[in-house]
This record gives sequence, C-alpha cells and structure tokens, in this order.
Amino acid sequence: MSAPQTLPVNCINSGLPAGKMPELRMMPAPSDANVYGDVFGGWIMAQVDIAGSLPATRRANGRVATISVNSFVFKNPVFVGDLLSFYAEITKVGNTSITVYVEVYAERNRLQACTVKVTEATLTYVATDHERKPRKVPPIEALLS
Repeated sequence: MSAPQTLPVNCINSGLPAGKMPELRMMPAPSDANVYGDVFGGWIMAQVDIAGSLPATRRANGRVATISVNSFVFKNPVFVGDLLSFYAEITKVGNTSITVYVEVYAERNRLQACTVKVTEATLTYVATDHERKPRKVPPIEALLS
C-alpha cells in the first residue's frame, strides 16, 4: 500500500509552518491503515496525544496525564507514506492543568511538493505527582532558575 500517485486538489504547496519546530515527526506504516491505505483516525489521535504531552511535560516539569480532548478535527485524510509533522503549542496554564493546541501537516510525497494540514486538536493535561494525583504546575520562574 502506498500514497496515491496524484496530488490532491487541496494541496497548498506552501510547506510547513515557518519559524516553528515540530514536536514529533512520524510516517504511518501499512499496519496503521485500512486496506485502502487510509490511516486510522485512532492512530492519528494517539500521535497527537503524544505530541501534545511533550510541551505539557516540559511545562509541568514532570508527569502529566491527558484529562480532556477538547476538540479534534480531521481536515484531510492521511495516507500510508505521508510524512507527518506535529506542531504543539501551550495555549493555557491553570493551577494543575495545561492546555495544548496541536496541528498536523502531511508531506504527501518524497519530494515534499505537497503539504496539507490534516488535523488540529486541543487537549488538556493535568500535572500529576508520584502517586498520580493532581499537583500544582510550577511557576515559570521556578523552571528558569
């Protein structure tokens, strides 16, 4: 199974977001897709959760747990062979929680001639202690010292 040979009509060809570094880059395998080469939404959701947890873990300075998927939109299909780039940005920090916005872009072929935004989501994580109980997110000043 491989990605379709024709470029989709919704190809934006503008590349990945300028000035941003992806938290995660992945290429789905045939085992991550149905018999038509379309990647399972659940696989994409799992990768989005991992990508969102990375900045949340850094900001919490430790363990976090996903407590809410606030929104999740599949904008375009993902195919076996797409190179996915996951961009994550913290949008809100609460007493014990951290909300993260994640965007996912697919590079449709090896020459990177077509880049398509495929998914966007907002997830909330809670900082947890060694007993997996909620704990306060440390102030930013504490992380810088």
